[in-house]
Amino acid sequence: MKKPENKIMLITYPDSMGNNLKDLDRILDKYFEGAVDGVHILPFFPSSGDRGFAPKNYYEVDKAFGDWNDIEGLGEKYYLMCDYMINHISAQSEYYKDFLEKKDASEYKDLFIRYKDFWPGGEPTQGQVDIIYKRKPRAPYVDAEFADGTTEKIWCTFDKEQIDINCKSAAGQEFIRKNLEGLCRHGISVVRLDAFAYATKKAGTTCFFVEPDVWEFLGDCRRIADEYGVTILPEIHEHYTMHKKIENGGYCTYDFALPMLLINALYYGQAKYLKHWLEICPRNQYTTLDTHDGIGVVDVKDLLPDEEIDRTKEDIFKYGANVKKIYNTAAYNNLDIYQVNCTYYSALGENDTDYLIARAVQFFAPGTPQVYYVGMLAGKNDIKLLEETKEGRNINRHYYSEEEIAQEVRRPVVEKLLELMRFRNTHPAFNGDFSVSGDDTGLEILRSNEGQWAKLNVDFEKKEYTITYTDEGGKVCRL
Repeated sequence: MKKPENKIMLITYPDSMGNNLKDLDRILDKYFEGAVDGVHILPFFPSSGDRGFAPKNYYEVDKAFGDWNDIEGLGEKYYLMCDYMINHISAQSEYYKDFLEKKDASEYKDLFIRYKDFWPGGEPTQGQVDIIYKRKPRAPYVDAEFADGTTEKIWCTFDKEQIDINCKSAAGQEFIRKNLEGLCRHGISVVRLDAFAYATKKAGTTCFFVEPDVWEFLGDCRRIADEYGVTILPEIHEHYTMHKKIENGGYCTYDFALPMLLINALYYGQAKYLKHWLEICPRNQYTTLDTHDGIGVVDVKDLLPDEEIDRTKEDIFKYGANVKKIYNTAAYNNLDIYQVNCTYYSALGENDTDYLIARAVQFFAPGTPQVYYVGMLAGKNDIKLLEETKEGRNINRHYYSEEEIAQEVRRPVVEKLLELMRFRNTHPAFNGDFSVSGDDTGLEILRSNEGQWAKLNVDFEKKEYTITYTDEGGKVCRL
């Protein structure tokens, strides 16, 4: 198992760069040597929905992608991250199906959250429902239909295929332990706890990031992972103060605010909001510009004034390429108001210079950069896949054949991006100090380490940037 380093991590589905894990391994060797040091492989388990995020189990790799040997082989070359959807399991899983068949006689009956047991009196009041933190415009439950003809409300935060786990029950705790231990044995060095903040539920609260419960919960997970030398990464889209809390708690976190802040800076030629965030953001974090989901809006609350958030979000539909408001509506199975579905390259109007500026800032920012596979190829919005599936998020989930990849890596913007990625992975300055300065329209970011340095200067008004650095002999060079 390769241990995590402060070098660029690729985010990809197991079948998005080629058809399976073996293809992914070969393609990374052939086209991206030196540019990628880690790989976050999005869910590769058997699943019933949400492109892998409704897992049926964690003890096998979906045969369409390969097997554990493929995962372990990648884990010898790259530090690997995988997802553990700790809050839920598939409605088609053996566990939930057994529960529906046997009800109270099922060995898994305590694995799920039954409304009748969770709420005093068996049902929440309207006030209790109103304060629950919800990502969908509905109460968080499904009507479970049991084999005996009875029905019952079972907690379901997300899609009907994703049934919440009772993480507080003894059965839930044992379930989590077995799954985490299983993942830690297969060459995975980082386990991302997807949607972990929803797993701490308590009647009369938001049922989201409930303190102190959330810290006890994370501590239990970390103790399991620590036995195998594995790191856990709590995943959360919310106010930046929660990310600061996570870092202060001794965990790595995410920078999901950077994408919108950079769009704002590039759209309007202003740097002050971005500069402020770079000054205060967590240092122990993974940075992102794009992921398998949309561009986060909720993440910049109070980092951008409300009017700046509104105009930036609206102007994505104005300045972005081939992105429409309807793609973020029920017509495209997407009612999540907290993000905009669009590739990052298209959000920047498919302008090569703007895109490279954004990536340069990301790579110079505090933390370890993650680059989504579509972003690594400066991918445009996939309108064809979007229309074929009527899934809003598929606009940013293109399937690349090896033939396409061979063509895309010859585009000047991709060539320059890969050069920048290799520079980020090899220059020693990025393992040292960080400082940022600037004015209303520009930034200067300096990274330095034991006498060597790398400097990024950006003029957002003029859309210009330069990167200078010292080589091993101390000579000042320009990238």
